[in-house]
Amino acid sequence: MDSYGVRFPVPEGSGRGQHFLVVEGRAYPEIADEMKRGALAALEVAGASHEVIAVPSAMEVPVALAMAIETGRFDGYVALGCVIRGQTNHYAAVAGESVRALAELAVVDALPLGIGILTVETEAQAWIRANVKDQDRGGDAARAALVLSGIKAKLNG
Repeated sequence: MDSYGVRFPVPEGSGRGQHFLVVEGRAYPEIADEMKRGALAALEVAGASHEVIAVPSAMEVPVALAMAIETGRFDGYVALGCVIRGQTNHYAAVAGESVRALAELAVVDALPLGIGILTVETEAQAWIRANVKDQDRGGDAARAALVLSGIKAKLNG
């Protein structure tokens, strides 16, 4: 459940025939694995096929996504990563710029993109958000991409 107590539902099988790309930033490998687990489970429930590519951190996620868009092979995208505040302002640059770049790609290219970049103060907060039995933000990002893909398909007839 999200902070409002309701998770946006995606009907089982609603992604059948669609192919998604999950791009994961691996700066925190265990958190990345949990977020990916949630995202892939959501895609599988929807019946969508998927590929996964890994990049070093959240900062490289938009770059890899931009490269993938050029291929035209995917119906939707899921961007995953985690940025934990440290002792310098590097956090602000990485968190802000990675999410800004993803949002720009999504709007400019009308992409069905679910953004699951965690921006947290502590690793404990990241685990709460990543855990598939808690907030499942990886699954939420995949569900958002599925919903947007469905909207795009409906609008395109």
